[in-house]
Amino acid sequence: MKQPAHLLNNSPASTLYYSSKHRDYLANIFHTDYHQGLSQLEATHRLKQYGNNSITTSSINTLKIFIRQFQSAFIYLLLVAIILTLVLGETMDALMIIIFLVINVALGFYQEYSSEKTARFLKKYTSNITRVLRDGQITAIVSENLVPGDIIILKTGDKVPADVRIISQNNLTVDESILTGESANVYKTEQTAKKTAINYQEANNLCFAGTNIISGQAKALVLTTGPQTEFGHIAKLAAETKKISDFQKGITKFSHFILKLIGYTLLIVFIISLTVKKGQINILDLMVFLIALTISVIPEALPLVTTISLSHGARQLAKKKVIVKRLSAVEDLGGIEILCSDKTGTLTQNNLTVYDIYSKEPRATLLAAAQASAFNEQMLEPFDIAIWQKITPADQSLIKQTLKLAEEPFSPTINRNIVLIEDANGHHIITRGAPEEIIAHSQGLTPKEQQKIIDWTIKEGRKGRRTLAVASQSLSEFIIQDTKNLSQVNNFNFLGVISFVDPIKPSTKAAIKKAKSLGVKIKIITGDSLEVAIAVAKEIGLIERSTQAITGATWQQLLPAQKLKALNNKVVFARVNPEQKYDIVNTLRRNYAVGFLGEGINDAPALKIAGVSLVVNSAADIAREAADIILINKNLNVILDGIEYGRRVFANTTKYIKATLASNFGNFFAVATASLLVPFLPMLPVQILLLNLLSDLPMVMISGDTVAPDELLSPQKYEASQITHLAIILGIISAIFDFVFFASFRPAGPATLQTNWFIGSVLTELSLFFSIRTKSLFIKAVKPPRSILLPSLLILIITITLPFTALGQNFFHFVPPTVANLLLIIAIVFVYFICSEAGKLLYYRKYKTNG
Repeated sequence: MKQPAHLLNNSPASTLYYSSKHRDYLANIFHTDYHQGLSQLEATHRLKQYGNNSITTSSINTLKIFIRQFQSAFIYLLLVAIILTLVLGETMDALMIIIFLVINVALGFYQEYSSEKTARFLKKYTSNITRVLRDGQITAIVSENLVPGDIIILKTGDKVPADVRIISQNNLTVDESILTGESANVYKTEQTAKKTAINYQEANNLCFAGTNIISGQAKALVLTTGPQTEFGHIAKLAAETKKISDFQKGITKFSHFILKLIGYTLLIVFIISLTVKKGQINILDLMVFLIALTISVIPEALPLVTTISLSHGARQLAKKKVIVKRLSAVEDLGGIEILCSDKTGTLTQNNLTVYDIYSKEPRATLLAAAQASAFNEQMLEPFDIAIWQKITPADQSLIKQTLKLAEEPFSPTINRNIVLIEDANGHHIITRGAPEEIIAHSQGLTPKEQQKIIDWTIKEGRKGRRTLAVASQSLSEFIIQDTKNLSQVNNFNFLGVISFVDPIKPSTKAAIKKAKSLGVKIKIITGDSLEVAIAVAKEIGLIERSTQAITGATWQQLLPAQKLKALNNKVVFARVNPEQKYDIVNTLRRNYAVGFLGEGINDAPALKIAGVSLVVNSAADIAREAADIILINKNLNVILDGIEYGRRVFANTTKYIKATLASNFGNFFAVATASLLVPFLPMLPVQILLLNLLSDLPMVMISGDTVAPDELLSPQKYEASQITHLAIILGIISAIFDFVFFASFRPAGPATLQTNWFIGSVLTELSLFFSIRTKSLFIKAVKPPRSILLPSLLILIITITLPFTALGQNFFHFVPPTVANLLLIIAIVFVYFICSEAGKLLYYRKYKTNG
């Protein structure tokens, strides 16, 4: 029994390979018969050999994904901290740490689990039943049972079940937008291509799995099935693609840093305490103290701050009809450096319109073009719709009275369509199509006139406009009766050429300027032709030279180093397929934070790998599933607004991180060091936890803080070194002043030292918070909102009054401070604030100089 074994052992990289192979050659290598099809026995054997015609991916165990989220050293630390805080009776602190843990686990679980869900959605794009020729009989079978070598019948309304080569066809047009992203229907032919197609648009004799038959019918040879189809390649790439968001990367960096810092410091403190103090300290008390100290340095309010900030940003975006699926994507949106967008429907209106008419009689040209359209049925062809919208209502009524007697639909073979009509002026044959074809079938045109038409057509093409030429001929009754083949008619009277354009959205040019002002680079990645893409990019001011554009085929031939270089000077990528689109975005992500806007199945792999993936509400299910953000309205300005919101979230989140790390580091180092210098604990564990709780309240409210305009002007990233260096500088200043408190109040005894140091620590953290809100001088900062001022005032009142209450004295072991002590604390805090401002300004000045 012969088998097309080459499909298994030496399979071509793409179905496109078969576009240039003759049908007889294909029948031979697939061991099939175009009139009889495969035998049922042979088909059964091949099904066992090649498997079902379906997209399958290895199932991922949900429990394993969940458990994998806990396999992190910092997660282990948080779990221990939760247990210890509950043992100490600090339920609020335990709750905050639990929230942090849940958010981390949920984000990780979502990212991994979404890959499996994406694969499930892909299965929706295969049809259930297919008409197949087997044993000389046409029968309907489940599409999953198709095999390479099967002969199938495709008709209007069918979804193509596999990658196929057309053997014969009649007026076959296909909607391939799900693969190419372009809305224009594609005319198909059975003719063998002169050279192998390099993209979907050139494959006029192939149909691809998941695309839709718009009109006509065809007999076709199944080339590849299931995972070997072009659709299957996209499915595999999308399902296997995993990414770590910039938000997760930032959190991970800080987690590792804090973990190492805590571990080394606690080990040193523990060893020195045992060595220096020996029998003077209780081991149990020391362990409880170290546990409390550990908890105090963990920024457990970070998830609460980010969640509030992100939720606020998501609500603001929702008002602009933007749905945020992954909450952290709001912050990632603010970090976008390059936004990759398609052309159709984003920069342009995705609505073909008549732009210009080259004719001595423009109205007559339009009317003839309309009479040759599908005016008497539902219009699906964009050219027909554009022409119909251009003519007046009166002319529309006139055309509806036209009687269409015969028609030869457009086909790539003759590159035009022809109709025989009867109207009030008699009988006419009208043809319309490619200008060179219409000129070749027209009479009375001088060589000079022909050249003028060609020159005008070329000029329109360079500007990205499509053209359609129109000609007509009046016929007598005798000639009409003798006319059997419309394509044989010649000697038409040339009427003119109509140019069409997909207009630029009115908001696009302003959006491009806004993107530049925000420091965001726009790159166009489209399946459309190079000429059209260049024309659009030039019109909106995105490029100045045609050399700033490149085709997907050219990109694919570049070496890795050349690709990196090309990304710096290429802005437009045209005629790209899904794999090339994925490669472009993936290469960009090596050096940039990338956002990608798409909507089709062909966009799914690129959406999965992009830092922030955006789709429109009408996008394919797989694209929607892979997306982080869904746009109800496809508008570039909405995305740019989202970038601004994201930068506000980032600014407020980093304010919290800087403030909490600086204050926590200062207290951590100071208290740890002081514990080595005195035979008692400088601050009780319960006091440390209260300090942590009180200082976190205004920190949590920082999510609603106002942001200085200059912080929105450029993309921001989690620069661990920058934030850490600033935190260390401010932490050292904080530690120095902690020692000032220690030296000032130690002689008064343990209770006085603990109380006054507690008050001073809270006040210094509040002052640091208002200092770090801005990178400039404190008085130049934007005014803080009431949501920050009121909680800060409340914390100030609680801190000063608590030591005078029974709760403070009996539960927290405070003693009432004297007026002199309070004045001294205020003075120290004031000097500390000045020093912190100076340290901050000097750091940012140096950072900017080096930067």
